[in-house]
Amino acid sequence: MDEVEDVEAVAVPELPAYVPRETKHTPSILYCAVCSVPPEYCDFGTTKEKCRGWLASEHPDVFARLYPDEQQDGAAEPKIDAAAPAPAPAAPSKKKKTAAPTKVIVKRVERNKRKFVTVVSNLELFDVDLKKAAKLFANKFACGSSVTKTPTGGEEIVVQGDVSDDIVDVILSNYKKITDDLVDVIVK
Repeated sequence: MDEVEDVEAVAVPELPAYVPRETKHTPSILYCAVCSVPPEYCDFGTTKEKCRGWLASEHPDVFARLYPDEQQDGAAEPKIDAAAPAPAPAAPSKKKKTAAPTKVIVKRVERNKRKFVTVVSNLELFDVDLKKAAKLFANKFACGSSVTKTPTGGEEIVVQGDVSDDIVDVILSNYKKITDDLVDVIVK
């Protein structure tokens, strides 16, 4: 037992107190309350004007740094008014699209080096069922034919192969409403 008491009596040297190393301050990042991205990226989103209004009211110092040319008192509101007239000119362009050509257009389009497709558009203006017409062309020319949507929202018939000359004759013979002067052939 004497040995145990001797061990307890031995003094343990004190360790120095824990001193944390100085670390660099991690910057805090500000996130927009509207679109949840940093304010520097709000201009690339769809809620740009709402984000600017929030930033001007909540963090005017950051707003002044990011938009030095704009005033802080209601700067977001004139932007909304300036952006409102921009969609107005889009409406007249739609009116131009409603005045679509009243002719059937037959185009030969190059698909590969020596491969072509024939595109027939505006048949629907003459009350032609496009699916039935596509089937007629496929049977008549022994090839593939389909109805596809155009980027403008219309539909057209795509026939495999260069049958642009023959397809005009088929259209004229099967659809009596369509005359020779109402068909344009475009070869590209």
